Amino acid sequence: MTPRPLLRWAVLALGLAMLAGCSSQSASRCYAKALPTRGEGSLAWGASLGAARKKSLQNCALYAERSGGTPRTCKVVLEQCK
Repeated sequence: MTPRPLLRWAVLALGLAMLAGCSSQSASRCYAKALPTRGEGSLAWGASLGAARKKSLQNCALYAERSGGTPRTCKVVLEQCK
């Protein structure tokens, strides 16, 4: 496998682990998704929209850089609390 598909699987596994870990915690009810213009984005959970947004933007920049994208262009495209 090339690094790019491996990165996608790693991001998917991390996202699923986050979902599984947060499912029993009532404090992590908000999520935000950030995407760069080019490269991999991020979905993150937090106790508030602000916390989820911040975590998502940080992860987006990291994943975008690792995937050869544009980390400085990360923007939150979806946010919600359940």
